[in-house]
Amino acid sequence: MAAPKKGRRAPASQGHPGRTLILVLIAMAGLVGGMFSTGTLTPRLGIDLAGGTSFTLAAQNQPGKPNAINETNMNTAAGIMERRVNGLGVTESEVQTQGSNHIIVNIPKGTDAKQARQQVGTTAQLAFRPVLTTTAGTKTPQPTPSPSQSGKNGKGGGEQATGKNASPSPSASATAQGRAVTDALKKPSAAPSASGTAKPSAQPTPPAPGGADVPPALQKQLGALDCSTKQSRATAGEQAAGAKPTDPVVACKDDGSQKYVLGPVGVEGTDVKDAKAVFDSQQGQGWIVQMDFTSDGGKKFADITGKLATKTPPQNQFAIVLDGAVVSDPRVSERLNGGNATISGGFTQQSAQDLGNMLSYGALPLSFKIDDETTVTAALGGEQLHAGLVAGAIGLALVIVYLVAYYRGLALVALASLLVSAILTYTIMTLLGPAIGFALNLPAVCGAIVAIGITADSFIVYFERIRDEIREGRTLRPAVERGWPRARRTILVSDFVSFLAAAVLFIVTVGKVQGFAFTLGLTTLLDVVVVFLFTKPLMTLLARRKFFSEGHPWSGLDPKRLGAKPPLRRRRTAPTQTKEA
Repeated sequence: MAAPKKGRRAPASQGHPGRTLILVLIAMAGLVGGMFSTGTLTPRLGIDLAGGTSFTLAAQNQPGKPNAINETNMNTAAGIMERRVNGLGVTESEVQTQGSNHIIVNIPKGTDAKQARQQVGTTAQLAFRPVLTTTAGTKTPQPTPSPSQSGKNGKGGGEQATGKNASPSPSASATAQGRAVTDALKKPSAAPSASGTAKPSAQPTPPAPGGADVPPALQKQLGALDCSTKQSRATAGEQAAGAKPTDPVVACKDDGSQKYVLGPVGVEGTDVKDAKAVFDSQQGQGWIVQMDFTSDGGKKFADITGKLATKTPPQNQFAIVLDGAVVSDPRVSERLNGGNATISGGFTQQSAQDLGNMLSYGALPLSFKIDDETTVTAALGGEQLHAGLVAGAIGLALVIVYLVAYYRGLALVALASLLVSAILTYTIMTLLGPAIGFALNLPAVCGAIVAIGITADSFIVYFERIRDEIREGRTLRPAVERGWPRARRTILVSDFVSFLAAAVLFIVTVGKVQGFAFTLGLTTLLDVVVVFLFTKPLMTLLARRKFFSEGHPWSGLDPKRLGAKPPLRRRRTAPTQTKEA
């Protein structure tokens, strides 16, 4: 019989548990270091814990669209609102539909509630309408600019080097909802034409001779239009925004300086693919808003500018209408191709970013009004957080009492593992705040409390497998290695079921319930990591210590208390000797 090879480890044994423990400690140190390097030492708190503002918006039917309030449009509007609010730098907003015609928007503390209200409540219905005629409003008229060619022809087919074909330079100001835009053209100045030749434009554009193409009814409406106050301009804007795209309308300049009769919509706001604020240092225009159109929108924009270029003032102008107010009315002298344009005219950085944000994230398919606005104070959130932490502390204390009373020395292993799990959970939640916008809300705290029981259950499964092996008569070191494969299967199956439940809950729910599901799923994954990379290696090391290996009464592994069988021994058969007769 061949002798067994020396130096061969049992299949289930672990050769270097110390290295695995060092790896875990390095990972923990790296996560803690990441917290300090980012300056984020505490998790971001949700609205229910830190306080914030909640808006309830009710959808309104639009003229000519009696069935516009439906599930598809409500979900689309909720998605656009969420992107708008996140465009403000808000990383923990909650936007969700409620019922058939309401949307709930939750904004955390620290966000400008007024600015957020404008973003979520403003429909941002953008349209490009041709100007039929215009007249001065009650305020001092401002110069009417014309678009200029903003790019230089590069090589190959006359493509624009900057990709921007038109650079409208309006005396832009606020929208009807009060988004102020500084007017850079306070006095008569020269506005460049599309060919680059400067043309003075110190006076408002005169109306077309005889009011050509303007029906008498619209001329009467134009004469009665009041643009003298913010309230009157807001009313006029609501009426213009509510008109059908195929109908002509009368509208005010957003600063009240001019009144217009506008033709049917030539380009819809949904044809704007993207819009962003850019500081133009090359041509000295300051902050501008660059717009990129969709493929169809670019064709429409080229068509409308091509038609307007053949007409005389003011019918060679197109009005950029935002929420029923004219924010720009540049003149056109040539067809503008390329699918993009630039709006300039004395924007501030904030106003350019606000306009670009709303246009970039599209026009809402519905109009909304704010039915309710509620502010959650930080004091109430602090009370809820305190209650959650007290509940977690009580749950943890009960688990510790049970472990110490039943497992004695093994409770040290469980407590060390719980501590490692807590450190990993806390650091990861803290780092996920600035990384993906994760915020700890009250349901998430509940998920962390539930995770204490899940993690403790994994330790108990492993400890009981070790005890079963000791009851079979094995010593501690073989029991630790033989009990691990059986415990490992049970732990993986249990954690898989918990993670699957958390994933399904995260997918099918919305709002704060997702916080519970996310935390439960995260802690379940960390439970597997801790048990495999910390609890098992630590148990392997402790099995080599006399206190545990000899079954001290306080170790929790006393063979007598466990009712162990006598040690398993092999029976050796004595060799048979034959005597010679």
